[in-house]
Amino acid sequence: MLKLKINKKLLECGTDEAGRGCLAGPVTAAAVILPNNFRHPFLTDSKQLSAQKREELREIIERKAICFSVVHVMMDEIDAINILNASILGMHRAIENLSHYPEFIAIDGNRFKPFQQIPYECVVKGDGKYLHIAAASILAKTYRDEYMAGLHKHYPNYNWKQNKGYPTLEHREAIRAYGSTIFHRKSFRLLPEIEEIEI
Repeated sequence: MLKLKINKKLLECGTDEAGRGCLAGPVTAAAVILPNNFRHPFLTDSKQLSAQKREELREIIERKAICFSVVHVMMDEIDAINILNASILGMHRAIENLSHYPEFIAIDGNRFKPFQQIPYECVVKGDGKYLHIAAASILAKTYRDEYMAGLHKHYPNYNWKQNKGYPTLEHREAIRAYGSTIFHRKSFRLLPEIEEIEI
């Protein structure tokens, strides 16, 4: 059973991101504050869940959370400041957009930058240890998947509804065949051996 939060006395948000390793699309960050009585037996790291289960949990999280926020950081910002900084920026924006001001921040991973002097703690694999980080991971993942499925309708050759922009063999072969799009991250090595052509 995952723990609810790190500091039981403070209003605490969990935050996580999705899409750091993708070649295309935004990096998506979420922040969630759960009530102190929140429990769910299936809530865990989004990567351990089926797409259907993530969608079911997303509805529960959105309905029962004290508040939540999800933001996309788009490709131009990723290319300008690098993916790590873009991921942290996304988490900052998600926290800032919460309707309740958190007193403590729990972050999945080992890298973060201070936000408005709010105390925080980084937790490696935190989405498998704390409910609010797991909830943030599910929201970030489902919102980003939804965004990439929408892009797929305009760029079906890349099959983003399936690979979500990750560097699968299929995705790289599509880049080789059709070139890159405005939604590909120019600072990433899409195909090391050739120069990409924008379409």
